[in-house]
Amino acid sequence: MTTAKPHRGTIQLEDAEILDHEAHPGEQYILRVRSPECARRAEPGSFAHLTCDPLLPMRRPLSIMRTDPEAGWVEFLYKVVGAGTRLLSRRQVGESLSVLGPIGQPFRPRPERPRTLLLGGGVGIPPMVFLADALRRQPAYKPLVLMGSEVPFPFTRRPSQILVPGIPDGVIAAMPLLEDWGVPSRLCSQQDFPGCFQGYITDLARDWLAALNTQHLHEVEIFACGPHPMLEAVARLAREYDLPCQVSLEEFMACAVGGCAGCTVQVETEQGPAMKRVCVDGPVFDARAVFP
Repeated sequence: MTTAKPHRGTIQLEDAEILDHEAHPGEQYILRVRSPECARRAEPGSFAHLTCDPLLPMRRPLSIMRTDPEAGWVEFLYKVVGAGTRLLSRRQVGESLSVLGPIGQPFRPRPERPRTLLLGGGVGIPPMVFLADALRRQPAYKPLVLMGSEVPFPFTRRPSQILVPGIPDGVIAAMPLLEDWGVPSRLCSQQDFPGCFQGYITDLARDWLAALNTQHLHEVEIFACGPHPMLEAVARLAREYDLPCQVSLEEFMACAVGGCAGCTVQVETEQGPAMKRVCVDGPVFDARAVFP
């Protein structure tokens, strides 16, 4: 008797109508599509594999930023970085594209660690928004979201009305959506954006952690998604404070369903080093396993 793989039977293929497609500075786009099966099954940290254009057979993996299972839509934030996403950016409301998803292992918050620190850098922001949306629906959790970007943020910054002890004076810029949800957030950049922390996201996270007492530190878990150097820095920060940390990796993908093994990374396991596929074994991994 064979045991089914955990991702088998969970990935859906849908023709998805484009409901909205907003352009933002820095060649960033927020794409909303009608994909009811993906919306129903997606969890924070999962992604979808999209066709960008009928003439381009190779799909592109995009992290899921928001879902509405009742309305049946899924939302993505992406940045134009090549030919595929440039073609995707030209797609219009009312057109359809193929969505394969949701794919991947999600974030798994620990109930004993309710002070969740969510760190999103650049196109690593979407999974943090999705996770914050899930955590705010569970009263026991107290999420704080820090976001970093070196291009203009894909939303209008708003001065936060939510006090966050440990955050330096003057760092008040927040994401309006999170503010409306009652989830505290702060923004980081080295581009002198007003109200933003002028420095790395890990530096701001360290300021917040340093202000916590011992009891509160024992309640913290870190979640992160962003460029590889940022995730390495987050892993070091987690080790510095001896905190559990889950990271979502970004890798180039071909099939995105585990068949081609083109997105493998080396991770530490109980049996020693092993190669894992980011698409179906991840994209979420324990930070200590990826950055030992």
